[in-house]
This record gives sequence, C-alpha cells and structure tokens, in this order.
Amino acid sequence: MPVGLGPLPTLHPVTGFELGISSAGIKREGRKDVVVMRCAEGSSVAGVFTLNAFCAAPVILAKKNVVGEVRYLLTNTGNANAGTGEPGLQAAARTCAKLAELTGVPETAVLPFSTGVIGEPLPVEKIEGALVAALADLSVDNWAAAAAGIMTTDTQPKGASRQFTHDGVTVTVTGISKGAGMIKPNMATMLGYIATDAKVSQGLLQDLLRDAANKSFNRITIDGDTSTNDCCMLIATGQAALPEITQSSGALFAELKQAVLDVSMELAQAIVRDGEGATKFVTVQANGGATHQECLDVAYAVAHSPLIKTALFASDPNWGRILAAVGRAGVAQLDVSKIDVFLGDVCIASRGCRATTYTEEQGAAVMAKEEIGIRIELGRGTCSETIWTTDLSHEYVRINAEYRS
Repeated sequence: MPVGLGPLPTLHPVTGFELGISSAGIKREGRKDVVVMRCAEGSSVAGVFTLNAFCAAPVILAKKNVVGEVRYLLTNTGNANAGTGEPGLQAAARTCAKLAELTGVPETAVLPFSTGVIGEPLPVEKIEGALVAALADLSVDNWAAAAAGIMTTDTQPKGASRQFTHDGVTVTVTGISKGAGMIKPNMATMLGYIATDAKVSQGLLQDLLRDAANKSFNRITIDGDTSTNDCCMLIATGQAALPEITQSSGALFAELKQAVLDVSMELAQAIVRDGEGATKFVTVQANGGATHQECLDVAYAVAHSPLIKTALFASDPNWGRILAAVGRAGVAQLDVSKIDVFLGDVCIASRGCRATTYTEEQGAAVMAKEEIGIRIELGRGTCSETIWTTDLSHEYVRINAEYRS
C-alpha cells in the first residue's frame, strides 16, 4: 500500500491543454494505455530526459523534436520501446506520423513517450488503432483519467495542481506523473507532464523545468536504477491574459516558479510514497557539508543501502548500518569525530559513536512510524541536501520478479 498517498487532489484544467485516453490493449486487453495530449498553437514546451546511455527510441525522438513547435504528446504504456535499435526508432516515428496525419500537423510536432517492458518490439498497429478514440476523447478535464492511463506498476494515479492570482488573472499549474520502480534521479526519473496557462519564452521555460526537476524529481530514489525512458515535460500554453514571461525576475515569474516547484515536489514525493512494495516514506537529510555534492553522496549512500532499507522495513534501529554507509560515501578527508546522526529528533550517534543519551527504545519508536527522518550532521561546512526514499520489502522483490508475467 502507498504510504500517506490519498486520492487525487482537485486537478484544475489548464486552458489550451487537452488530454485524451484510449485502449490499445498493449499488455492487457481493455486497459486504457494510450494517452494523447494536445497543446494549443503557440505553446512553449520544455523537457528533461534520462541520462541512461540506453535511452529509449521515443526519448531520442522527443529530445530531437522538443526544440521545435510541439502540438501533441503521445504516450503508451505496457511497452518501453527501449533496447530496440533502429527498428524501435522507426516504430516510434510511425506512431508520430500517424498522429500527425490524423491531426494535420508536421510529424516533428508530435513527441512520443513510452513506458513498460524493455526490449520488446513496439506494437505500432495497436497504438495507431487507438489514436482516433484518444483524439475524440480530448478534454481539458481529463487530467485524472490521463494520470491513470500512464500508470505501470503504480498502485495509484499521481497528480498535483496549484493556482495563483496575478493582476486579477488566475494562473493554473497542473501536472501528473507515473513511477513506482526503476527510480533513481538522473534528470527526472519517471514520466511527468506539467502544464500552465502562463505565457513563457521557451528558453526560460527550459531553465524553469531544469531547476524544478533538480529540486524534486532529481531528489528521489527507490531502488537506485535509472530508467531508459524517463522524461518530464513542462508546457506553457500562453492562454492566461498576462504578458509573456521572458526573464527570471519580477513577481509573476516568482509566483509561477513557486507553483511549478510545488507541483513538481508533490508529484516527486508521490512517486516515492507509491514505491514498489514501500511501507515507509523516508527523508534523508545531509547537513553541514563542504559542498552540495558531498551532501548528496552521503544521502544517497544511506538511501541506496539495502542493509539500511531492509532495517527500515523491519523497523529495526540498526544505527551501525547508517554509520557504515556514511563512511563509505567517498567524502574526502571525512572526520567521523564531527558527525552526529539522528533518527527523527533522536540523536543515535554523536561524534562518531553511539550517543550517551540514546536508548534502543527511542530508536525503535521512530522506526515503527510510516514516515521516518534520517539526518546526518557532517560538521564540515554550510551545504545541505535532502532526498526522499523508501524501505525495501518482500513485496518489492515479488513485483519485480513477476514484472513480465
């Protein structure tokens, strides 16, 4: 069961951005597994993409075409179209060409996205056959249905929405994401789509998305595996009656930036809360680093340790595993005598060894909770970083052992 993840919140429609869902039966007959999104003419579109060298065919095409005018985004689940070589590229291009033919736009105005099993040929004909129904279903009110349509091993759809008023005009930012396993940040680890009716120049929109991703999607991890298909897109339709934002200054940009960050953070944390087999939502904070990178190195060493993750699942305050992970994080000239470690508000280790005030009962009480904080004070400088992760349960093993069945 997901940790603290309830029903979808209200997802406000974004004028100029429509979503349509249909069934191609890619992995299971009758499942809604194709989502088409239409951007109003003149929209700005930005994207961040996986850094995995084996990036999927749709990622290659989307990265190439996002620099031009984008009118449609086409997503299929059940098949990743990754590890498929030149035939995979041709298959992705064929689905884009078909959607372009049906809508009268250039092929380059369609961006493809896929998620599912790696290494299987894309069932092009099935996807093509589902496009007419998806186009007929296009609506600004289809965010919730689309959130369900892009799911794979997710147990619940994920969405977030914010609105603010500027000069009497309401601006909306709404987004959805999918992801539960093969999650390790390396740009934006999942599929995510965020849209706003603000008008933003393309270059500034790209900077805004990159900054938001680095503070949210690039700060989550479930199993340390970066997917071949990860993409996050930010669309600005420009339909709100406000001037175009072209500079990273002023009240309007600041309000929009905060709304995009809030939506991104909520979507990113929802992925962790719905992590495959997760029973704990864990915040790992590394403070007092000399650089931000060494804070991240320490936090990820803790978050990726299978020994720590299984202890979290067992609610076992085995604090020695945390110390061991910090010590092997690769921080140069790390002085362990300056390090304090906390479980929640409980100091479990001070100056590199067990805290004199610590009791096993205190640690067990913190570990028994569904939401747990691990804080490492490095005593080296002023930098801090926070990431979010899960425990590692029997259910995670079962889900991934049976993924292709």
